[in-house]
Amino acid sequence: MTDAPASRIPGTPFPAAASYRRRLRRLPIEPWRPGDVPRRHDDDFLDRIVDAALRVLARTGVRVLSDDAFAVFAQHGAVVDRERRIVRLPEDVVRGALASAPRTFTLGSRDGSCDLDLASGATFMTCDGCGTEVVDWRSGAQHASTKADLADATRMLDYVSCIAYWWPTVGAGDCGATAQLHELDAGWNNTVKHLQGMVQGKREARYAVEMATVIAGGAQELRRRPPLSDLTFTVSPLTVDRDGADAALVFAAAGVPVVLGSAPAGGTTGPATHAGAMAQAIAEVLALVTLVQLAYPGAPIFGYPIPGIADPRTGCDRHSLDAREPSLGVELVHHLGLPSQHGCGGGVDTSEPGSWTKAAEGGHSLAMAAQSGSELVVGLGLTDSGRLWSAEGLILDDQLYHQARYAVMDVCVDDDELALDVIDAVGPGGHFMAQPHTRRHMRESFVPGLTSESFAGGGYRDPVAAARERALDILERYEPEPLDDDKAAELRRILAAADAELRS
Repeated sequence: MTDAPASRIPGTPFPAAASYRRRLRRLPIEPWRPGDVPRRHDDDFLDRIVDAALRVLARTGVRVLSDDAFAVFAQHGAVVDRERRIVRLPEDVVRGALASAPRTFTLGSRDGSCDLDLASGATFMTCDGCGTEVVDWRSGAQHASTKADLADATRMLDYVSCIAYWWPTVGAGDCGATAQLHELDAGWNNTVKHLQGMVQGKREARYAVEMATVIAGGAQELRRRPPLSDLTFTVSPLTVDRDGADAALVFAAAGVPVVLGSAPAGGTTGPATHAGAMAQAIAEVLALVTLVQLAYPGAPIFGYPIPGIADPRTGCDRHSLDAREPSLGVELVHHLGLPSQHGCGGGVDTSEPGSWTKAAEGGHSLAMAAQSGSELVVGLGLTDSGRLWSAEGLILDDQLYHQARYAVMDVCVDDDELALDVIDAVGPGGHFMAQPHTRRHMRESFVPGLTSESFAGGGYRDPVAAARERALDILERYEPEPLDDDKAAELRRILAAADAELRS
């Protein structure tokens, strides 16, 4: 037997020899289950914003760059200006389309063990997405992200309990025009959890549907328990992008759920007021909702309005307005009769995952998002304004996630939890250590954290160092359930065909 290699993250102790260490088992998903979701806005308040959005669609309209989308609108009662490619949507057309959208459905997983029931009342979390750089967990060096980096990150996402579904947390920057498809391949080969891709374009979406059909085991199963959903956004202000709309239509035709989002930046691509930016965001989301439901009534969709505010000093989109009050966007989407995806604003400016800024801003936004009642929430694992991935960053965010989870969790008050018989058996002056009830419940009641890991000689460890050690332990020891060989080979065949067509 050989000695273990030296630590490959600065500040992390040497790991034990791999031959002596048992493989880790994937932790069960632990979603937020808020006992009572507070409602901050009444129907009249929400109606004012929805009515404003409907007036925008009927009066101002949206520019539609997709020929397929333009044709759908023209065939179903929209007022179209073909020369300017402007589509105006009467209120009855929008509301009729909304009426056909399902309120709940199930997001499938690769093997059925991590399906997400949107009717359960739980809130399911994922990482942030589209990072472009990583801190290499082997060397500590920072470099542009690759498909191999995404595979490593996905192994961690498969393991940790805070992640219920997958986003491509970093891009496959070495895969060119088919990067989004290679990202799905890295996902399905390294996690059993549901994948939410960011595939854009008609041809790309068709390949993604073919891949998802292989994973699901057929077109019928793809509709019943889709292991894939996809994310598409408008281009603010008020533009329905060609590639995004074309992809949404392809996915909806196959029964793959689509998250329909909008992110105007107040002051640059949207109004500088929260109400104005949100009204525009809802209008843009409703334009996509109407498109999909007119073309494929009953197609599963989410609403995802996430307006921001531009930094007046630079013009950059600095903050998410909805991270300041996440309940508003979620309540509006639910008011429209749709399930919600919410961005909690986990990405911050600092490049250090263990900084005060990350803990303060990330912890605050997670605490707020945990009470929002959204079915899906995104935002863990990236720093430097959503650009940089580090393994220890995910572990630190996992800590913040679980603090929020326990904060909103209901306290059970059944006879076993109240423990009156145990209190009576111990009596005044006794102790509870020998009680079977203590042995049953102590492990679930005591919640260890990175801030309370102690040294043998006393005192507490640095949480960032503890996070690095835990991250390295996962990356060294955890092996996800492998994808079936035949399915993996089919994915490779599909990717080869996509590379040949789309990279030419």
